[in-house]
Amino acid sequence: MGGKNKQRTKGNLRPSNSGRAAELLAKEQGTVPGFIGFGTSQSDLGYVPAIQGAEEIDSLVDSDFRMVLRKLSKKDVTTKLKAMQEFGTMCTERDTETVKGVLPYWPRIFCKISLDHDRRVREATQQAFEKLILKVKKQLAPYLKSLMGYWLMAQCDTYTPAAFAAKDAFEAAFPPSKQPEAIAFCKDEITSVLQDHLIKETPDTLSDPQTVPEEEREAKFYRVVTCSLLALKKLLCLLPDNELDSLEEKFKSLLSQNKFWKYGKHSVPQIRSAYFELVSALCQRIPQLMKEEASKVSPSVLLSIDDSDPIVCPALWEAVLYTLTTIEDCWLHVNAKKSVFPKLSTVIREGGRGLATVIYPYLLPFISKLPQSITNPKLDFFKNFLTSLVAGLSTERTKTSSSESLAVISAFFECLRFIMQQNLGEEEIEQMLINDQLIPFIDAVLKDPGLQHGQLFNHLAETLSSWEAKADTEKDEKTAHNLENVLIHFWERLSEICVAKINEPEADVESVLGVSNLLQVLQKPNSSLKSNKKKNGKVRFADEIPESNKENEKCVSSEGENTEGWELTTEPSLTHNCSGLLSPLRKKPLEDLVCKLADISINYVNEQKSEQHLRFLSTLLDSFSSSRVFKMLLGDEKQSIVQAKPLEIAKLAQKNPAVQFLYQKLIGWLNEDQRKDFGFLVDILYSALRCCDNDMERKKVLDDLTKACSSSDKHALVTPWLKGDILGEKLVNLADCLCNEDLESRVSSEPYFSERWTLLSLVLSQHVKNDYLIGDVYVERIIVKLHETLFKTKESSEAENSDSSVSFICDVAYNYFSSAKGCLLMPSSEDLLLTLFQLCAQSKEKTHLPDFLICKLKNTWLSGVNLLVHQTDSSYKESTFLHLSAVWLKNQVQASSLDINSLQVLLSAVDDLLNTLLESEDSYLMRVYIGSVMPNDSEWEKMRQSLPMQWLHRPLLEGRLSLNYECFKTDFKEQDIKTLPSHLCTSALLSKMVLIALRKEIVLENNELEKIIAELLYSLQWCEELDNPPIFLTGFCEMLQKMNITYDHLRVLGNTSGLLQQLFNRSREHGTLWSLIIAKLILSRSISSDEVKPHYKRKESFFPLTKGNLHTIQSLCPFLSKEEKKEFSAQCIPALLGWTKKDLWSTNGGFGHLAIFNSCLQTKSIDDGELLHGILKIIISWKKEHEDIFLFSCNLSEASPEVLGVNIEIIRFLSLFLKYCSSPLAESEWDFIMCSMLAWLETTSENQALYSIPLVQLFACVSCDLACDLSAFFDSTTLDTVGNLPVNLISEWKEFFSQGIHSLLLPILVTVTGENKDVSETSFQNAMLKPMCEALTYISKEQLLSHKLPARLVADQKTNLPEYLQTLLNTLAPLLLFRARPVQIAVYHMLYKLMPELPQYDQDNLKTYGDEEEEPALSPPATLMSLLSTQEDLLENVLGCVPVGQIVTIKPLSEDFCYVLGYLLTWKLILTFFKAASSQLRALYSMYLRKTKSLNKLLYHLFRLMPENPTYAETAIEVPNKDPKTFFTEELQLSIRETATLPYHIPHLACSVYHMTLKDLPAMVRLWWNSSEKRVFNIVDRFTSKYVSSVLSFQEISSVQTSTQLFNGMTVKARATTREVMATYTIEDIVIELIIQLPSNYPLGSITVESGKRVGVAVQQWRNWMLQLSTYLTHQNGSIMEGLALWKNNVDKRFEGVEDCMICFSVIHGFNYSLPKKACRTCKKKFHSACLYKWFTSSNKSTCPLCRETFF
Repeated sequence: MGGKNKQRTKGNLRPSNSGRAAELLAKEQGTVPGFIGFGTSQSDLGYVPAIQGAEEIDSLVDSDFRMVLRKLSKKDVTTKLKAMQEFGTMCTERDTETVKGVLPYWPRIFCKISLDHDRRVREATQQAFEKLILKVKKQLAPYLKSLMGYWLMAQCDTYTPAAFAAKDAFEAAFPPSKQPEAIAFCKDEITSVLQDHLIKETPDTLSDPQTVPEEEREAKFYRVVTCSLLALKKLLCLLPDNELDSLEEKFKSLLSQNKFWKYGKHSVPQIRSAYFELVSALCQRIPQLMKEEASKVSPSVLLSIDDSDPIVCPALWEAVLYTLTTIEDCWLHVNAKKSVFPKLSTVIREGGRGLATVIYPYLLPFISKLPQSITNPKLDFFKNFLTSLVAGLSTERTKTSSSESLAVISAFFECLRFIMQQNLGEEEIEQMLINDQLIPFIDAVLKDPGLQHGQLFNHLAETLSSWEAKADTEKDEKTAHNLENVLIHFWERLSEICVAKINEPEADVESVLGVSNLLQVLQKPNSSLKSNKKKNGKVRFADEIPESNKENEKCVSSEGENTEGWELTTEPSLTHNCSGLLSPLRKKPLEDLVCKLADISINYVNEQKSEQHLRFLSTLLDSFSSSRVFKMLLGDEKQSIVQAKPLEIAKLAQKNPAVQFLYQKLIGWLNEDQRKDFGFLVDILYSALRCCDNDMERKKVLDDLTKACSSSDKHALVTPWLKGDILGEKLVNLADCLCNEDLESRVSSEPYFSERWTLLSLVLSQHVKNDYLIGDVYVERIIVKLHETLFKTKESSEAENSDSSVSFICDVAYNYFSSAKGCLLMPSSEDLLLTLFQLCAQSKEKTHLPDFLICKLKNTWLSGVNLLVHQTDSSYKESTFLHLSAVWLKNQVQASSLDINSLQVLLSAVDDLLNTLLESEDSYLMRVYIGSVMPNDSEWEKMRQSLPMQWLHRPLLEGRLSLNYECFKTDFKEQDIKTLPSHLCTSALLSKMVLIALRKEIVLENNELEKIIAELLYSLQWCEELDNPPIFLTGFCEMLQKMNITYDHLRVLGNTSGLLQQLFNRSREHGTLWSLIIAKLILSRSISSDEVKPHYKRKESFFPLTKGNLHTIQSLCPFLSKEEKKEFSAQCIPALLGWTKKDLWSTNGGFGHLAIFNSCLQTKSIDDGELLHGILKIIISWKKEHEDIFLFSCNLSEASPEVLGVNIEIIRFLSLFLKYCSSPLAESEWDFIMCSMLAWLETTSENQALYSIPLVQLFACVSCDLACDLSAFFDSTTLDTVGNLPVNLISEWKEFFSQGIHSLLLPILVTVTGENKDVSETSFQNAMLKPMCEALTYISKEQLLSHKLPARLVADQKTNLPEYLQTLLNTLAPLLLFRARPVQIAVYHMLYKLMPELPQYDQDNLKTYGDEEEEPALSPPATLMSLLSTQEDLLENVLGCVPVGQIVTIKPLSEDFCYVLGYLLTWKLILTFFKAASSQLRALYSMYLRKTKSLNKLLYHLFRLMPENPTYAETAIEVPNKDPKTFFTEELQLSIRETATLPYHIPHLACSVYHMTLKDLPAMVRLWWNSSEKRVFNIVDRFTSKYVSSVLSFQEISSVQTSTQLFNGMTVKARATTREVMATYTIEDIVIELIIQLPSNYPLGSITVESGKRVGVAVQQWRNWMLQLSTYLTHQNGSIMEGLALWKNNVDKRFEGVEDCMICFSVIHGFNYSLPKKACRTCKKKFHSACLYKWFTSSNKSTCPLCRETFF
């Protein structure tokens, strides 16, 4: 029962373990047994010498070393690894004497740990051992014998770093000269250790089966066996020869064990490999012993010859060769023909199974060692062997690997040469080798191009060279004669197959190429394989060298050195061919074969015009360019052509058949037209020239061929031909062919295409005396062809196939334009230039051209334009290119087909064009060009009218413009516009052009500059007025900014004095956007007010009113002085009197003048109360006289736009009147305003289907605005202002009008939001949402509860609410997800008023949530919770991937903004609901929130949304002594209209929710905080302490100080400075004083409860009560006052006699506030239900906690 970590008794310095048993054993027997493994017998106490006097040595070892050595005996790998590293460090750092004390312990530890399963431990062991050796040096000698066996094994470790570390340690201990001596010193101990591992050990004896898994045990055993076999091999190789005899007996006993021989068939490849390496070493070092065991060695090695494991194969084949060499009678013990040869045949037939590079080099030594008796009959054996070898070449793996293929080929030729050498004179074998093996092999290779590229032909050449050299140098005539016969026979057969390949009309391409390659290799005398050999030597057979040079059979190193020394030798390459001359035995048959093939080829060329044979002839002549071959090619033909040549050439041809062949044959072939590739004919020309005797002869021939164009005089002779029809037509056809073929196919990358394009380029770009080489008409036609090709490319939708043709045309055109400085451009050239320009001016999406090609096109057309500009002749002014490009540009921008990218490309091209035009000295060209692109007035007007009219939405809603006609019904979404309107493109293009002109100070004519700037301003104003502009429009404006195309930039560069006058003229004529442009310029201070004044000085000139005049005045109103506005008002007031019914709604009537008055009133400039009352009376008079004009409770589909317009202005006036009129109204006036408002709202309600009509939408907006303004007016009335109002007005408003407003608007809200679920707040269709929702925020709780909405209930929805309340919740709550912010805020305000009413319905049903449940939980309103669940999923998508603490900025009014806003508002409602509930309900609600983990998700999201510094921006300016305002100190005002603070809405709202959560749910937040990860824990703590805790502490203390709650018998005081609350409880003579201390990070930290005075209370009871108060304050979600009330109630109950629950020791449950009710029937004690449930579940028993009886 001691236990591992139990404290030891004093004085017990050492642990009680098996170490003491070992110590006692040492005292009795004098030794400590050295157990290595678990299977050591008692008779043999291990390989480690016993340690004498263990106790004394233990005391001698340094304490640090002793600790490390103990750690090394632990099982944990990491402990051992660190301990071994520490041991190595200590060996280095400590002095020698201290380290020597470890040596007696080291052998046992080393022997065990060097076999450890973990390779890192083994490596660290050897590294530490090296450090130990370097420190103790010769002191290690006494322990060598016990270490050396394991040390050798470690050097053979399968983990290479560990093996290298062991070798390093060995070399550190012994220099190379001393190593054999050291091994010999320990040889017996080494052999014993290794033999035991091989014979005695098993996986279960090496490792403990009870603690080590089977897989690990086996792995260790296999590794130990492998290391032991390799260590034995190393022992044999290192041991001196004179020491081997003494080990023979030990090895004999090892070899007598069947278990040893079974390792050759072991399943683990590493063991088999090590076994075969050991067999090789044994054969090498102890051959006699292996001969005695021949019956076991031979089957074990030779029958494994088909082992195909890559690890085993090299060692196996080495062992095979050593076995054949060492054991002469090895074949007596195996059946070669049945067991060995079939396996060998299978291996080589399968290409070595992927190991050809390993196996095949061993084949020649293998067959050289086969006795004749085994190979009989030789013919069949060798035939089968070589056939199998060739078959191996056709396997898939060999084909795909060049190294494998080369190994097979090399082995084939080596074995062929060996068999031929051994069997020379035996005709059957000779013929078999040539006819059945070599020739069919070559024939197969000639058909396979994959093998032709290898070294096969070089091997063949080398084989022939060896036979030829031997035949030349052999003294034995018979042998030489036999070799000559073999060579003659070979050439006969080779000639047959070569002729068969060539002598076919349709010769196979691969075969012809193969023959060419073969002949080329055979012709070269130095085609040996020196460069391809990995070793500087080659195989040669023993009888090829003198006896004295034969290599002695010597030990082959075990480290993988060369094993090819089997009666073979390595020597430098053969030198008999070094002279560079072919042997006569090869030269004559080779020349005969070449002549024969040349004769066949020339016949096919002459008779059938075979290009394949001509190509072959070219290759043949390249290698064999001799007079004999050329004579053969000439045949009996006469010198007809040469006779016409100069005498020197004729003589040369007569003397040299090569020259004669050149003139008679080659010139004719070069003149043939149909041939596409002339490269090989040029090669034939060089071959013929090579046959000339000297350079002089070659010069004569070449001079004769090139005399035709050697001087300008001779050029004049050929000019008629150059400019003639034949050459011209040929070149035109060439251009046509190139363009058409290139468009249709993709072969343009071939060299001959490039050459022909170069020819065209030379024809067009080369000039002589400023004239083209060919006729102008043909130049024109070629350019037309090029232009047609480019035009097809421009028109086609996919131009991938034509990329190369366009590239070539660019090259040709560039050279043409660049060289044509003196030549005039032709009309077709300008067309080509235009097409090049158009390709560059269109986007890649349209042309599908790559970037490099567009760059080429640009350089080409710019060179053409440059040429055009710099022509000296004045005719360039009539250039068709300039005219056509201007027309094309104009059409492009007016076609409305450009997107931003296309427009950008177009503007870039125009920029390049105009900058090139500016290089002209005359500015006339630029002015003309801009004038050509400039549209006329009607075209501008047409483009302006084509702009969608949605820009009017905002000016109408904001009251900046007034309309009384229907002007638009379409929207962007309906038209699905993705391209820019033509007006925008045209204004941008012309502005860009003007900008370039202005930089060069070019003055434009006809006020073009002012017109262009005006149109640009029109475009920009149109973009600015759009609400929710599409992305392509915002991108357009950004593009203009980047290109500096702005009004300010243009104004600085040019003279714009007439611009303002032009804008005023257009404004007064057309109004609309032109008026807004003037307002925009004044607002942005681009124009000063002094500049504007002259244009409106005469107010009378604006009357009579037109649409233009009206809009101009409305736009100017915000900038007019008070006097100027009065002047305009004075013009309007008389006009409002005495109009007829029809005049009331006309622009120059009531509508227009009231609109101007509203605009003036909107800027608060009219403070004349009488004037306002007067206008109100006028409007009331209109109602009396023309009531049908007022749209009261009517169908708007029948109302005209004019009537709608005047109603809108009247409603606007009433709203403004309420805002700015300070004088009291009469009762009749109030009645008119309120009744009209309600009537207009009824009209709005009845015409919801017509909201898509802009004026109806506007009518609905202003109606709701008026209702909202009235609600705000009455909501803000105070006792002072009520006195100015008529009697009963307030009651009438509350009882009738307010009720009427909300009974109309609430159903409208439900309807509108039900129809438009995905329309954003800023869209015009939802314009009325803002005023309507703002009006709804004034709805009272009573009006909400008396709603008339249709019932909306959800099946299976758990609720205690009555139907009308549940309907209201189900209807309104989902709107918190609506995509418009006004709806979300309005719904929040309405539901916020309801939340305090809801908990009472759960309170009434509280008894149903009784004590029967384990942890009863109650959901807050189910509608809110289901909504919250949906919002959590949405928030997870938005914020889920963001780490907590990383602040996310939500873009205002985006979709994510609405999701986050709705989520936070929902939580504010839940927290408001929670706060209104009783303590007991709060406990149930908080349990529900804990179960759903909703609060945890909220808190994580809040720390992604709250800013790092939640302070107001303006607080920086305030007095520094004051505390800065933060989002926690300032209340959030959720305003519907205010949008300036939108970027701060989400951060402020998040802070507000966090503040509420901490205040109302402190316990749950504390629980979450304590369970969060460290990073989040620190972030929350830091943020809360810095910004929230002080605010909450202050509020908590203040609430205590200002609390009106009275406790009977308890007084509560608070101290703000020390954050303390002191409660004194008094009952009779008992006084209890408690001090509650708030932490600095309140409420996250725990509230501490300290004791004050205590009178009449027992200590234990006192402690219980303090603990209870601390528990209540920590775990209840409420304020300190609520916690104190709960605690007082608990103490009161205790004094009333209610007993504590004996589980929680409290009367009132700390969480659900219940009393102990569940009584035990035995002991009668009562417990809380929740406490009992936890007791039962945690103890797994159902017994009473006190009496332990079963609880019923």
